[in-house]
Amino acid sequence: MSDYTIFHNPRCKKSRETLAILKDENVEPKIVEYLKTPPSEKELETILAKLNLGPQDIIRKGETIFKEKFKGMNFTDEEWLTILVENPKLIERPIVVKGNKAVIGRPPENVKELL
Repeated sequence: MSDYTIFHNPRCKKSRETLAILKDENVEPKIVEYLKTPPSEKELETILAKLNLGPQDIIRKGETIFKEKFKGMNFTDEEWLTILVENPKLIERPIVVKGNKAVIGRPPENVKELL
């Protein structure tokens, strides 16, 4: 069982590049395709704590769904957590977790902080 988990979207180039860096370092992470299996609010809260970020910090603001439904609106962190879980496409990708630390793989080289 790997110490690493990657919240991955196989259609995303940055996500694939981040996964390739891990594999080049002989790391076989647990792969969570978060669009198919979104994290729960509690899991997302835990991930955010490891990233040392708030929910608004991991929102993909360029996504059409964000522009059409959420842009310019104010929500609490709890409300953003619910929105992200219900709309996982809005979660920045990839996120790699190891132990009590996590990084966003943008750029993919960020994952080297966990190696």
